[in-house]
Amino acid sequence: MFIKGWHAVALDLSGHGESGRRKAYNHALWAEEVLAVADDAGFPGPPVVVGHSLGGGITLELASAYGDRLAGAVVVDTPVRRPDPESREGARGRAFRSPGTYPDETTALRHFRLVPSQPCENKFIVDHVGRLSLHETESGWTWRFDPHLFHQTLIPLRDQLLAVRCRIAFFRGEFSTIVPEDTAAYMYELTGRNAPFVSIPDAHHHLILDQPLAFVAALRTLLADWEHSVPRSPL
Repeated sequence: MFIKGWHAVALDLSGHGESGRRKAYNHALWAEEVLAVADDAGFPGPPVVVGHSLGGGITLELASAYGDRLAGAVVVDTPVRRPDPESREGARGRAFRSPGTYPDETTALRHFRLVPSQPCENKFIVDHVGRLSLHETESGWTWRFDPHLFHQTLIPLRDQLLAVRCRIAFFRGEFSTIVPEDTAAYMYELTGRNAPFVSIPDAHHHLILDQPLAFVAALRTLLADWEHSVPRSPL
């Protein structure tokens, strides 16, 4: 839905999908990977980076450290909370640290879950994502991600948001438990009320699965505006 008007690239970060694995992971390293992919893609101009959840944290890292190399950043349902130990994020990490191995693909798919747990009416999309998240090994069928990628120290992201050096916008699901309304309000205040904050109706944390057409329409509208407007000074 974007390739007709933009040069679009979807990438697997190290430790994800079919990409290789590393001994250790962190936001700064992943940000460098995104820049490397953008450079290799040969875009005609600076890219707009869009990241969801963990990817949103990496997008914030990019916008703060390399904002002068971006045309913009879109953070999708990623929380920047008031200073706390982010215990909820830690719990999410623990949910991934012991991936199971199953005798066949069908059995493995029965164990695929969204984290955090939520309803999703578009089961065919969830099944599609689950199927692409699996691969067969000598021991059986298991998940592609590296469980060690969740061993990194989680960062609160407040400093990154305050240091953003490019255009930035935020999307969240209306019913998200990761970015509830009070967290969204806090993030909006941190930007100096100088960034769009879009709530996708009838969507939870996995808003791209819940309301894919609404998400795409909102993102296309944002990008069209950015193409024809002059940005304010960086935050």
